[in-house]
Amino acid sequence: MRIVTLLILAFLLNAVQAQERNLDFYFDKAKVFSPLINQAQNANKIVGLDMEQIKSILSKPEINVDASVLFAPIISHDNNSNRLELVSNGANSYTGYDMAVTDGGQYQSMVSLRQPLFTGSSFRAYSGKTDILRQVNENRISLTSHELQQIISHQYLLCIRAKRTAETNRQLLAELSGQVKLMQKLVENAIYKQSDLMQLKIEYDNFKLNDERARSDFRSNLYDLNLLCGIKDTSTVDLREIDPQIKIKPAYTSGFLNSYRLDSLNISAEQNISGLKYKPQINFFANAGMNAVYLPTLNRLGLSAGLTLKWNIFDGQQRKLSRQKTAINLQTLNFEKQHFITQQEINKNALLNQIASLDKRKTMANSQLEQYEQLLKVYRAQLAQGEISVIDFKTMLRDLAYKRQECALLDLEKQALIISYNYWNY
Repeated sequence: MRIVTLLILAFLLNAVQAQERNLDFYFDKAKVFSPLINQAQNANKIVGLDMEQIKSILSKPEINVDASVLFAPIISHDNNSNRLELVSNGANSYTGYDMAVTDGGQYQSMVSLRQPLFTGSSFRAYSGKTDILRQVNENRISLTSHELQQIISHQYLLCIRAKRTAETNRQLLAELSGQVKLMQKLVENAIYKQSDLMQLKIEYDNFKLNDERARSDFRSNLYDLNLLCGIKDTSTVDLREIDPQIKIKPAYTSGFLNSYRLDSLNISAEQNISGLKYKPQINFFANAGMNAVYLPTLNRLGLSAGLTLKWNIFDGQQRKLSRQKTAINLQTLNFEKQHFITQQEINKNALLNQIASLDKRKTMANSQLEQYEQLLKVYRAQLAQGEISVIDFKTMLRDLAYKRQECALLDLEKQALIISYNYWNY
C-alpha cells in the first residue's frame, strides 16, 4: 500500500511539474502557428518549382502535335454546269474563295520540335534571381520570428506581472492570517478591542479581493498569450521567470539591414532579366508529318528543320528608361535604409537611457523595501504586545504591499526595456 501511495505521489508531482512552461515553449508554438512564416516557407517551395520550370523551358525541347483540316469548297460553272467541288483541282469559272488564297484547302498533321540554343546567360540570370528570392524568404522568416519573439515576450511579461502581484498578495494574506489569530487572543485578554479585530479581518478580505483580481488578470493575460501562439489549452499553468540580458550586436549585418541589401539585389536581378530580351535568341526547330493543300496522299509526307533568330535592335529607348527606373528604385531603397539606421540608433540610445534611469530607481526602491521589511518585524512585535494601533499596522501593510509591487514592476519594466532594446539591436 505504501508503494502505491508513493507511485501516486510521484505521478502527481510529475503532472504538476509538467504544467510549468517557459518562454521558449510559447515562442516555438507561435512560430508553428504563424501564417507569415508558413507563407514564406511555401513561397520558397514555389520559388524552387519556378526555377525547375524555367530550367525545363531553357534546356529541354518543346514537342507539339499540330493538326488542322481546312475545306474550301467551290461551285464550278465550267462547261455550262453548276456542281459542288469539295476540293478543286482548278476551275476557270466558280463561286467561292480565291484559289490563290485557299489552294483548295489545307491538311496538316505534324510533330514539331523547338529547342532553345545558347541559353547559358538566361539561365544564370534566372538562377541568380531565384537565389535572391530564397534569401528574401529566409530573411522574412527570420524577421517574423524576431518580431514574434518581442510580441510573445511582452505578453509573457504581462502574465508574470499578474503572477507576482498574486504572490505578493498571498504573502500578505498569510501575514494577516497569522495576525488575525493573534489578535483574537489579544482581544480575549482585553489588550485590543473587538473593533480592532474586525478592522484586521476587513483588511484581510481586501487583500483577498486583490489576490482574486490578480489571479483573474493572470488568467486573462494567459488566454491572450495562448491566442498569440495558437494554443487551445485553457488550463491554468505556472510560468517560469525570465532574465533577459542585453545582447551585443553581431559583427555581421543585422536582419533589418539584410532585408534592404536583398531588396537591392532583387531590383538588380529584375533588371538583368528584363535585359535578356535584348540578347540574340536562337532556336532550333524541326517538324515531320503531312502538310498538303490538296487531298492528302502518302507522297505529301515530309520533314523540315531550321534555325530561328530573334534580336531586338531598337524599341524606342525602353531599355534606357528601364535602367533609369531601376536606378531611382535603388536610390529610394538606400534612402529608406539610411532613415531606418537613424531611427534604430535613436531608439537604442533612448532605451539605454531608460534602462540606466530605471536601475537608479530600482536601487532606491529596494532600499526602501528593506526598511519596510524591518519595520514589519518591529510592528509585528509591537502588535503582539499591544503597543501600536491597528490602523498604523494596516497602513504599514498597505505601504509594504505597494512597495513590493513597485519593486516587482520596476524589475519587469527593465525586462521589457531590455527586450525592446534587443529587438532594435537585431
